[in-house]
Amino acid sequence: MNTPHTPSSAPDELAVLAPPSPMAELWRDFCRNKGAVFGLALVSTYLLLALFAGFVAPHSPIEQFRDAVLTPPAWEDGGSVKFLLGTDAVGRDMLSRLIFGSRLSLAIGLISVTLSLSLGVVLGLAAAFYGRKVDTAIMRLMDMLLALPSLLLAVAVIAILGPGLANAMYAIAIVRLPAFVRLTRATAIAELQKDYVIASRIAGAGTLRLMFITVLPNCLAPLIVQATLGFSTAILDAAALGFLGLGAQPPTPEWGSMLAGALEFIQRAWWVVSLPGIAILLAVLAFNLMGDGLRDALDPKLKR
Repeated sequence: MNTPHTPSSAPDELAVLAPPSPMAELWRDFCRNKGAVFGLALVSTYLLLALFAGFVAPHSPIEQFRDAVLTPPAWEDGGSVKFLLGTDAVGRDMLSRLIFGSRLSLAIGLISVTLSLSLGVVLGLAAAFYGRKVDTAIMRLMDMLLALPSLLLAVAVIAILGPGLANAMYAIAIVRLPAFVRLTRATAIAELQKDYVIASRIAGAGTLRLMFITVLPNCLAPLIVQATLGFSTAILDAAALGFLGLGAQPPTPEWGSMLAGALEFIQRAWWVVSLPGIAILLAVLAFNLMGDGLRDALDPKLKR
């Protein structure tokens, strides 16, 4: 008597036993850190506000309402629903300026970090691959940049280039450059000792191919973490330069310049000073928490 043939369940068992994809594993490890998830949520909120600032902001960031100067937030006596977070000394809506300020601060962070990361990767790989003289020259230059306090170095660069938003981005990129150069160099030197690099060199791969195709992809994990943490530092540096009058110039809605223009009202209009400071605090905290989560997820030694 022939028994009916039952389909094999081997494919289903293999599907169950298949390991998760690298991205799924990274997301799982990242979500174990609750602080990192909170930071990612904050960063996502800032990104959405920056992208849709023109639709979310109730007013133009530079529109002045002369009949509503230093109006308190809506929940305080004398506040108005028209200005949920109040107005500043010339009647501009604080909520709208904070929303548009997020666009500017994230743009400064993105451009400055991209510039410093790109140049840092090239210089770091050159220091690791080329001769002793090139390595020594690049690293001594980085040591000179590290010898100066970051804010003082940024001020010195802007003093040479002149105040302005674009020059502030260049100054922040130069200040953050040594961290990327040193990290790229150290990671590349460690990778050069491994068998796959030696095999590629024996197979006839050129120096540029070894640098950017063979070694660089294996150096990306720490660089991604450093870039994420560098975002928070870039936002803080941009706010400091704006506070000193060397970054974005009025009436551009930038958090640092908003703080600088509100110092004289610190006792009688707390919202004009506190709200930009809170926006800077939350942005820096968000990127730091997300960077810590990425570091834990990408570094096998730090995984629980």
